[in-house]
Amino acid sequence: MHLPHINYGNYRKKWLRKASIFSFKNCALIVPVSEALVASDYRYDSAAPEKQGLKNLIPGLATPIQVIHNGFDAAFWNDPGNARKHFSFLTVATGITASNRAKVKGIDLILEAAHRFKHFHFTLVGDDRFSTALPNVTIAPAMDKESLRLAYQQSQFYLQLSASEGFPNALAEAMLCGCVPIGSKVGEIAHIIGNTGFILEKRDFGLLCTIFDNLATDKTLAEKRRQARDRITTHFSYSLRKEKLLGIIDQSK
Repeated sequence: MHLPHINYGNYRKKWLRKASIFSFKNCALIVPVSEALVASDYRYDSAAPEKQGLKNLIPGLATPIQVIHNGFDAAFWNDPGNARKHFSFLTVATGITASNRAKVKGIDLILEAAHRFKHFHFTLVGDDRFSTALPNVTIAPAMDKESLRLAYQQSQFYLQLSASEGFPNALAEAMLCGCVPIGSKVGEIAHIIGNTGFILEKRDFGLLCTIFDNLATDKTLAEKRRQARDRITTHFSYSLRKEKLLGIIDQSK
């Protein structure tokens, strides 16, 4: 990905760009986790170049590419069926004290939403050095797997409002744990969510407000909670990823 307007991506720096191009051209096989990382038309933020992905950033790339999505342990990441605090939203993101990292992860949109929707509660997990004066935003440090699972299991919604993502693990983990997903239309996010949550088509706060405004009257949230877990177990299981990766190894023998 190359998003120079928020200072993101290896291709914005000469030597990182050269090293990345050399690596991709000289390896035997590229195994990305998302089709969007191969080639995509990026339309989420009009300030970014539209053509993204390896084939657009490295014209003439001849290295074989095989997409293998991430996979997840549905026995560990589980939904105990507990009641959730209404209008509770969780986001996991590290390093967001850096302004460009915060923009990549959509933290600015989340804080704007917290300011507008004062009766909603937002939790940001991953960087306890980050701070905000907003009373309805809780900042939590990075967590171990067990603590993170509990955090997912206590939240009604999971927010993945990133400006760039390949395949965000936290989104799938949260869906397995019963969070209704709300995500930006970048990378693999829309494919992960499918029809089990809500998609922010553009980086537009008005569109995000429309999604939030409609949550209070949405009668399908309980069904979406169940569907979200089912979608990950069906399409993104750990065993499926394992099978495909072992297949690559067998072919190379």
